Amino acid sequence: MTCRTSQAALVVGVFALLAGCATPPPAPVADRTPPLASPPPTPAAAPLVLQARNDVALFALSLLDTPYTRGGRGPATGFDCSGLVNHVYARAAGVKLGGTSAQLGQKTRRVDARERQPGDLVFFNTLGESYSHVGVYVGNGRFVHASNPRTGVRVDRLDNRYWAERLEGVHRVLE
Repeated sequence: MTCRTSQAALVVGVFALLAGCATPPPAPVADRTPPLASPPPTPAAAPLVLQARNDVALFALSLLDTPYTRGGRGPATGFDCSGLVNHVYARAAGVKLGGTSAQLGQKTRRVDARERQPGDLVFFNTLGESYSHVGVYVGNGRFVHASNPRTGVRVDRLDNRYWAERLEGVHRVLE
């Protein structure tokens, strides 16, 4: 078993364990406040969002070792960083984002990096330009991204010196 396969198996196992430990939401309590123009999400929606985030992370991990192709948008041809993110969200969560890494940064909501969750997008300045690279956070300080033709789709750590020095933001797609 290769190191990447072992890492992917470990992450999949952790997510499976966490999914099995989920508790059902508490029963709703009667609310006497008048309805808002846009009602807040119900407690029942929270587990669905959590599951969708985990689905995104697991699907991203399933694409490890796919080749890198500039402008690539699918596993048959390979991915670039934004192509990977767009493909993962479309297939795993049914969310069509579209756009380059910089455009993805504009379309999504920034969150505090300490509050990152699996499925969040992590953005980097790798070309001397803001939001020039993007990946999918998969938990435990790791993210999946399509980095370059030599490595293809891979897992890296956010605390790796190279990535830590270039991290620009964490953004959330699924609320």
